[in-house]
Amino acid sequence: MLDDLATFKKIKEGDVKTFETIFRQYYTPLCMYAFSITGRKDIAEEIIQDVFYNIWKEKENIQILRSVKNYLYGAVRNHSLRYQERLMVQERHHEQLLNDSRETDLSPQELLEYRELENVIANILNKLPERRKQIFRMHRTDGKKYKEIADFYSISVKTVEAEMTKAYHALRQGIEKYYTLNHGI
Repeated sequence: MLDDLATFKKIKEGDVKTFETIFRQYYTPLCMYAFSITGRKDIAEEIIQDVFYNIWKEKENIQILRSVKNYLYGAVRNHSLRYQERLMVQERHHEQLLNDSRETDLSPQELLEYRELENVIANILNKLPERRKQIFRMHRTDGKKYKEIADFYSISVKTVEAEMTKAYHALRQGIEKYYTLNHGI
């Protein structure tokens, strides 16, 4: 801890060599850490460069209350998570634009039926047991493979398959019931 405080004191005083040493020491492991969060090497490298740029730019104002390593990993984690949040917002916006463009091609009656069916599906999914609902969303919305979901929940792939089958069965029954009640089919 004392070494870290002395190191950061040198950086605060503008010691470029100490800053370069820290940069070289942590660059690769921090890139791997950022990559594990973002899944993109180019973004991971950009995040690390931003973190070090901000440290140098704000060196007089930064308070290190723990080790330099912990500070760097915390900063990288925060930058990486902010990147992921921005990406999710962009994806939602893009999906909304796609949905809006699809909906404008529909007649008012078709649009009403489309939105009604969306609500029926959402209600069916919301009534599923929590784990089944999450497994379904991870697969259908997030595009996760059954193996990834199984690993995430520490369950077998067969259990994931069974949960997906039950979710599809519930959807099929709910949609059939909706059409029978509303369309006499």
